[in-house]
Amino acid sequence: MVFTGGAIGVRDERLLDSAIGSIYQTFDGAELYPTKEEKGAKLGFSLISNHAFLDGNKRVGMLAMLSFLEINGIRLNCADNEICAMGMGVASGKYAYDDLLKFVLNHK
Repeated sequence: MVFTGGAIGVRDERLLDSAIGSIYQTFDGAELYPTKEEKGAKLGFSLISNHAFLDGNKRVGMLAMLSFLEINGIRLNCADNEICAMGMGVASGKYAYDDLLKFVLNHK
C-alpha cells in the first residue's frame, strides 16, 4: 500500500481466488450465501481472513464488501470508525462471518 507504507502485492493467488469464489459456494444444489447481503459479508470476511495480500487485507476486504453491496443496490449507513472496527475485529478473530452479516443487515 503506497500511501500507508505497507508492502505491495498478492501473497497467495489461490487464497485470493478462494475468497472471491467462496460467495458462490453451493451444497446439494443450494447456494450457501443466497442473498446479496450474505454474499457481501462473505466476500469481506474471506478477503480479510485469507490474508491473500502482503498488506491491506482489512482495507481490501471491507472496501470489496462495501463495493459489492453498493453495486447491488445496498448502501450501508454507518460511520468510517464502525467499518474500521469491524475489519479489525474480523482480522483479530473477535468477529465471525455471522457478526459481519449482522453488521450489514443492521446498517442497510
